[in-house]
Amino acid sequence: MEGLDHLEHLDRHLVDELAQVARETVRDELREQTRKQRRRAMLYAVSGAVALYAGAALALTLGLALAIGLPDWAAALITGAVLGVIAYVLRGMARPSTSRPTPEREAEPAAASQGDPVVGGRAPAAPPSGLGAPYPPMPPVAPGGLGGAAGAPVAGEPGGAGTPAPSQDDIDPEQPHHRG
Repeated sequence: MEGLDHLEHLDRHLVDELAQVARETVRDELREQTRKQRRRAMLYAVSGAVALYAGAALALTLGLALAIGLPDWAAALITGAVLGVIAYVLRGMARPSTSRPTPEREAEPAAASQGDPVVGGRAPAAPPSGLGAPYPPMPPVAPGGLGGAAGAPVAGEPGGAGTPAPSQDDIDPEQPHHRG
């Protein structure tokens, strides 16, 4: 038995040593990846700043070229309008549109051709309320129970005991709720 205890100690020592080597290897790899990503992010930031200055220089050049033949205010107005149009076009290019296919839109016809009964794709998993939970069930009787319990409707009044409760199909959860 003494020999087995010694082997158990060696196994535990080996496992601890392997875990330490794995931790160091992972730590070194993550450090290297972080260093590369930090360098890439720095280059993107510097290139963005240089592009901003280049755009300002081009806008100034356009304004000065227009100011040769136009009043200064007109040249500035035209330059601003040109920059606004460029910004609008770039914003439109960044947004997905119905005319340009995207990977999500290419997948929709494939899903529809597989016998999906909902037009335009799959049915939503949650109700349109945005809460993510299904609609609560309608109780068959009014709160408070039957027989004149506290809070129960009284016969002869609107919504009283003589009036049948609305069915599940008569209720539209999207309509505003009014209390009388």
